[in-house]
Amino acid sequence: MSYPLLTNCPVCSNSLKITKLQCNHCQTTVENEFEVSKLASLGQGQLHFIEVFLKCRGNIKEVEKELGISYPTVRGKLDEIISSLGYSTQKKLEVDKKKIVSLLEKGEITAEKAIQLLKEGEE
Repeated sequence: MSYPLLTNCPVCSNSLKITKLQCNHCQTTVENEFEVSKLASLGQGQLHFIEVFLKCRGNIKEVEKELGISYPTVRGKLDEIISSLGYSTQKKLEVDKKKIVSLLEKGEITAEKAIQLLKEGEE
């Protein structure tokens, strides 16, 4: 019986190091330090979502139908997975840009300050 790969220690929650691989057929064993992909750190629910997303070729409307969830929920799950993988979501940057433009239009910040904030957002 196989169990899902553990990526974090069940005692202290720190990252586990994979050090041993074994063939089920011939029992060959390989010992070393092995890297796991970022995807290995995702939970079963997140991996299922990714499978559905790929099966639907990234079509969010199809993902909605397949999982029976709303468009905002699909986007939220995508953002959560993107963040879990260590990437920033583009949505956050777009919201910041809209806020900066709004503040500029209202005269609450100067054009120079708006440019500075936009440049910081690109980093």
